[in-house]
Amino acid sequence: MTTGSEQKGTEREAQAAELERNAADLTPSRDRGVLKVVKKAGLDDKTPMIGDKVFVHYTGTLLNGKIFDSSRERNEQFVFDLGKGQVLKAWDIGVASMKKGEVCQLICKPNYAYGAAGSPPKVPPNSTLLFEVELIDFKGEDLTDCEDGGIIRRIRKKGHGYSTPNEGAAVEVSIEGRSGAVLFDQREVKFVIGEGEDQDIPIGIDKALEKMQKGEHCVLHLMPEYGFGDLGKPKLNVPPNAELDYEVLLKNFEKAKESWEMSTQEKFERAALVKEKGTIYFKAGKYKQAQIQYRKIVAWLEQEYCLSQEERQRARSLILAAHLNASMCSLKLNEYLKAVDSCDRALEIDRANEKALYRRGEARLCVNEFDLAQADFQKVLQVNPENKAAKTQIVLCQNRRKEHHERNKKIYANMFQKFADRDSKGKGETSKSLRQKERNVFKEVEEDRPEEKKPREAE
Repeated sequence: MTTGSEQKGTEREAQAAELERNAADLTPSRDRGVLKVVKKAGLDDKTPMIGDKVFVHYTGTLLNGKIFDSSRERNEQFVFDLGKGQVLKAWDIGVASMKKGEVCQLICKPNYAYGAAGSPPKVPPNSTLLFEVELIDFKGEDLTDCEDGGIIRRIRKKGHGYSTPNEGAAVEVSIEGRSGAVLFDQREVKFVIGEGEDQDIPIGIDKALEKMQKGEHCVLHLMPEYGFGDLGKPKLNVPPNAELDYEVLLKNFEKAKESWEMSTQEKFERAALVKEKGTIYFKAGKYKQAQIQYRKIVAWLEQEYCLSQEERQRARSLILAAHLNASMCSLKLNEYLKAVDSCDRALEIDRANEKALYRRGEARLCVNEFDLAQADFQKVLQVNPENKAAKTQIVLCQNRRKEHHERNKKIYANMFQKFADRDSKGKGETSKSLRQKERNVFKEVEEDRPEEKKPREAE
């Protein structure tokens, strides 16, 4: 005699078998290891690509209907990177077929799920699983160091192997570049990573290639600062401040020598060459490319210890110039904290360096660190009492400090008055509108920034 629960379990298994008969096979080998039934169609025809960050809700059940996991019960979306092996193999296959807004059921055989081991205590060994999945959203991978959305990658086809090009590697690529719907570039090209601009390749592709494997085919979306910036690229008919879309296939590459693979003499020879290259980029307004060159000098020479006295002096001079020039690039790019860091490293080599002190003062003034900036300019005068620019900057620091304090004094006076008036005449306003007014007042304080300073030319 069967119990009620056993009968229900049998009915659910029969329903699962019927569902399986009507499902589409998603597996590349057509072994019916991952089957799919669409319950609700998606919003468009776009599907996520390898490496995309996907956002889903799901409920996982055994064939007898018992729920073993559910993001909905936790009221928390599940997020993972598609195609990176972070989830069950069935999920990487199944979710890749979905469209935004789609709801589907995935039937996952054991070899695409938890296998012979299962996932005790909730999933028994050799279990076929049923997932109901909703694809809420997906977006490409952000390749920028600061994750500012400047370089977004979506992988059409994975590469092979584990090696990727390094800075200075010689690469062979196939590219197609578009600005909006306009195709402006289509070619196969060879160049050195970090020097792509010489071949009219934007800095964003340079950076993306360092994350790619041989044979990878990807789509890149570049914001203007990682494309051709506010100058555009007239020879390619790319307007200023254009967002760019590239299809990139990495056909081959040869890695550059690492620091430990080079002789001391080779490092010195290359350092002199890239210093000159960096200066050329700087004068052309290509500050990110210049930074790459100056960074190489530091990487090659900073850890060299077994040097003669003459070599130590030469290395010191090259590293110092690299830090000073890198600080100028950062100032041009409004990267003030990076400028301060470069100056700090230069001052570790030469604590009385006039240029490092002055540029650190400029960077600090740009972020309203008036006292620290003034202290730097005063140190400049201790090194060189005739530096007229430093004298002017000290006066500017004093004036800006006074203006800043006076402005904040007025803002806070008004703010407290508004808070005082809230109870007397603001009773009809909602708490939401009052909180917004408070945020607006604080925002005025945060937005108080001095004008950008203009650093001088490269060394």
